[in-house]
Amino acid sequence: MGLLIGTSFNTWTHIFQAQAQGERHVVPISPQPIHNRWFPEGCGPLINLPFKHHDEFISRFEAPKLRERVFHFSAESIAKLKAKANLESNTTKISSFQSLSALVWRSITRARRLPDDQRTSCKLATNNRSRMEPPLPQEYFGNSIYVVSSEATAGELLENNLGWAAWKLHLAVANHNDRVVRQWHKEWLESPFIYQPARFFDPYTVMMGSSPRFNMYGNEFGMGKAVAVRSGYANKFDGKVTSYPGHEGGGSIDLEICLTPDTMNALESDKEFMNAVSESNPLY
Repeated sequence: MGLLIGTSFNTWTHIFQAQAQGERHVVPISPQPIHNRWFPEGCGPLINLPFKHHDEFISRFEAPKLRERVFHFSAESIAKLKAKANLESNTTKISSFQSLSALVWRSITRARRLPDDQRTSCKLATNNRSRMEPPLPQEYFGNSIYVVSSEATAGELLENNLGWAAWKLHLAVANHNDRVVRQWHKEWLESPFIYQPARFFDPYTVMMGSSPRFNMYGNEFGMGKAVAVRSGYANKFDGKVTSYPGHEGGGSIDLEICLTPDTMNALESDKEFMNAVSESNPLY
């Protein structure tokens, strides 16, 4: 969804800036969005949903009392996390974002003070486009995402190191392929459901949403580069983490984290986590 909306805004601002420069008629758009729809074999554009009343698929999600804070991670800090995770796992395959996500998963789990045997999960929103065979073009103007997940007990997660958690997340991403995507669609068509936050997330989940790859600061409407990127109230719950590129670019990342007040207080006192957090420019 984020890629779809981001493409829309980037295209809009491209048109806006071109018109401001005197191009009043034809404004070339690059890259151009592709509107052709993708459906699994044997499935047409019309899908019958097995609902007889809107109460079966609409619910009003009431979020608990939450605290929200944005934490900034410089490119240098993230590079250190990546190097540490790969060294501890004796590999070079763990990405920067997987390393950062592992830190967040471990730190929030520790801040929640869960029993050792409590199962916890870290979920990452994943783009399906490049994983399809043949791949969907990056300009595909549709919602083609999936949520991959890794699980561990709180004891396992905290007894092992950063690299152990990051490797689990790496495997979850690496194993997400065309077969998995098509199997998910097959199961959904056999038993359709409507996405509802309360159904998919529990108090022991960390959900890494959005992406630092989205060109948030490329949306410019004549007033200069945005000061910061923030999201609204919708779809917020305990453990929701929204990722954005840092204002200075260069691989920096801002994480907008939502937690219960007590858990946020504990996270702000977590040494492993706060040692990785960077100071952002106060002007931003």
